[in-house]
Amino acid sequence: MTPQQQPAPDAEALQELGRASVEIVHDIKNQLNGLKLYATFLRKRCERDARPADELETVNKIIAGLNRAAEDLAALVRFGRPLELKRSPRADLVEIVRTASDGARVETDGDDFRGDFDADQLRDALRAVSASARAAGGDANTITLRREESPDGAHAVVEWRGVKDSGAKDIFRALDGNDSLRAALAAKVVRAHGGTAEHSAGTISVRLPLMK
Repeated sequence: MTPQQQPAPDAEALQELGRASVEIVHDIKNQLNGLKLYATFLRKRCERDARPADELETVNKIIAGLNRAAEDLAALVRFGRPLELKRSPRADLVEIVRTASDGARVETDGDDFRGDFDADQLRDALRAVSASARAAGGDANTITLRREESPDGAHAVVEWRGVKDSGAKDIFRALDGNDSLRAALAAKVVRAHGGTAEHSAGTISVRLPLMK
């Protein structure tokens, strides 16, 4: 027997599901914040009453786990909602990359890398890309920044080379875990700036438009 072809998902239904999911995630995040409040109160009591070190360590691990879960849910909410950029004219991309590098060496081929960027969102996005590059393995301890001139204008290319090749997996499209979600959100921020984010052949690259 020929299997019946499943009907294509209704676009409006998917949008409604997305909106409902965001609201549910937001509610769960509020509940986690309540649990964190109770756990913080418990930690203060443990410190005040000089409870054994292993009990305080357990409470600290609970709080750390709640913080991580809240951050993941916040990323999911941001991913499911339209982005609103607060651009600053002539923002310095070199400074943004350096503050997002988390200790990686940054190499540039010049210093003219200014554009209309939302520095905060772009910094968080590039920091997430750096974290994904490290998580992928290999030797991604250097970030290069170069300028490209083309008929459609000047662009900056930010690259993480030496990333371990994971076959067909693209960190910006995998969505198979928390780190992948952050990478997908980073790509969304880059695209909102008119740029592109790609991962292929052991190299992660972000391309962003610069001032003319």
